[in-house]
Amino acid sequence: MIPLNELLMFALAALVLVISPGPNMIYLISRSITQGRTAGLISLAGVICGFLFHIIMVSFGLTAILFAVPFAYTVLKTLGVLYLLYLAWQAVKPGSKGIFEAKKDLPVDGPTKLFRMGFLTNVLNPKVAIFYLSFFPQFIRPSYGSVLTQSLMLGVTQMLVSFTVNFIIVLSAARVAVWFAHKPQWVRIQKWFMASVLTALAAKMALDKGK
Repeated sequence: MIPLNELLMFALAALVLVISPGPNMIYLISRSITQGRTAGLISLAGVICGFLFHIIMVSFGLTAILFAVPFAYTVLKTLGVLYLLYLAWQAVKPGSKGIFEAKKDLPVDGPTKLFRMGFLTNVLNPKVAIFYLSFFPQFIRPSYGSVLTQSLMLGVTQMLVSFTVNFIIVLSAARVAVWFAHKPQWVRIQKWFMASVLTALAAKMALDKGK
C-alpha cells in the first residue's frame, strides 16, 4: 500500500491538474454557465467515465513498462518535471486565461450528447494521459506491493479529487464567474498561486531519488 503522506502529495498534484485551465475544466464551466447545473453534471459524468478509461489503460501499461524497461522511470520522471514547468508557464504567460474565463456561446445539447462530449473531451485530452504517465511512476514503489494495485489506487484518488472539485465548480460556476469578472486581481493571484505550486511539485519530483 502507498503510504498516506505519499498519497496526500499525489492528491495535491491531482488538485493542481484539476484547477489548471484545460479542455475538461473549460468545457464543464462553459456547459454549466450556458445550459445550467444539470447539463454540467451530466457532462461531468462523462468526464469521470473518461478518467476510468485512462486509469485502466495507464495502470496495465505502466505495470508492463516499469518491469520491462528499468530506465523508463527516469524518462517518465524527466517528462513529469518538464510537464509541470510547462503548466506553470501556461498559467502565468501573457494572455493566459483563468479557470472561469470560459466560452459562453455553446449550443443547447441533449443529455446523451452532453455525456458523450464530456467523455470524449477527457479521453482525447493529452493533458490527462501525460499526467498519468509521468506522475504515477513517481509514487509507485515495488516495495509497497503490486504495481498494478498501486496504480489503480492512484487513479481512484485522482478521480475522486477531480470529481469533488469539478462537482463544486459546476454547482457554483455562474456565480463564481461573475465574482471573478468583477475582481480581476484575484484571477492574477490564482494564476501565480497555481504556478508556484506547480513549480514546487516539479522541484520535489526532480530531487526525488526514485525507487
